[in-house]
Amino acid sequence: MTANANAHFGVTLPQIKRPWVAAADAARAFESMGFDSLWVCDHLYGPQSPQLPILEAWSMIAAVAAITERVELGTLVTPAGMRNPAQLGKTIATVDNIAGGRVIAGLGGGWMPREFTDFGMPFHGTGQRLKQLAETVELFKRMWGEEDEISYDGDYVQASGVVCQPKPPRKVPILIGGAGEQVTLKIAAREADIWNNLAGQQAVLDRKIDVLHRHCDAVGRNPDEIVASQQCLVTIAPDADRAGPMADQAQRIFGGHMGDPKGPLAITGTAERCAEQIQKHIDLGCTMFVIEFFGKDTQEPAQLFAEEVMPEFR
Repeated sequence: MTANANAHFGVTLPQIKRPWVAAADAARAFESMGFDSLWVCDHLYGPQSPQLPILEAWSMIAAVAAITERVELGTLVTPAGMRNPAQLGKTIATVDNIAGGRVIAGLGGGWMPREFTDFGMPFHGTGQRLKQLAETVELFKRMWGEEDEISYDGDYVQASGVVCQPKPPRKVPILIGGAGEQVTLKIAAREADIWNNLAGQQAVLDRKIDVLHRHCDAVGRNPDEIVASQQCLVTIAPDADRAGPMADQAQRIFGGHMGDPKGPLAITGTAERCAEQIQKHIDLGCTMFVIEFFGKDTQEPAQLFAEEVMPEFR
């Protein structure tokens, strides 16, 4: 995957308050529609409440890998410190073997204390979690590389003689998610194959890309080596009369969590309007989209998008 490739369209799977059969049906449908990747969030608890049912991310991706053939599979994003990092590296390598080399390792710092501490993992301060993220990426790259045994002694990540066999079938792309300009984007500039901008920061995508490129210059890396991705809510309708009320409803339901459905880069409206908004992203240097479709049945808007929007960027 390169930053100069055709636009990449990923879509999130139903995961919260939904049974596995719903996720499996969606995965098969989205792949048949022609989407490039499928995504899950990595939370051990529902963001609104620990009592909210949610499927665990890497178990879910392993299952999706077994019932799909082509699409890439990723997390948006896995908190680096929420699990034992060496064990997580082994898990991702195993899932990538099941998938035949289709996994994207989406990583971040995390933000929900209880999904760390309730499972016996410390929840550090923000700066410490980001250092933990950087160390975890270093560990993964060594575990998935040519070394037979890995020892690592970081401030927050330790491993002693860890063996990771079988290795992933391909070089696993590392996605770093987050919008922090001082630290997170610096880690992305140094380590990421893909950087994903938060949906809530979509309106300032241009500034975030500029900051990322400046960090690349500082570490001596060609920014074209990093694919810029945007997490986004897509509110698409067959006509403008239906699109407007849908955007209003999306704003009421999601608030700012998934960005502003009426913002300057919001992918909202008819297929033609959505294509125009996607082109705005591409003109800024963003060629990858991780989409949350708005609607009770997300397969319906996904089908409209796949038939009338995606062909414009193939």
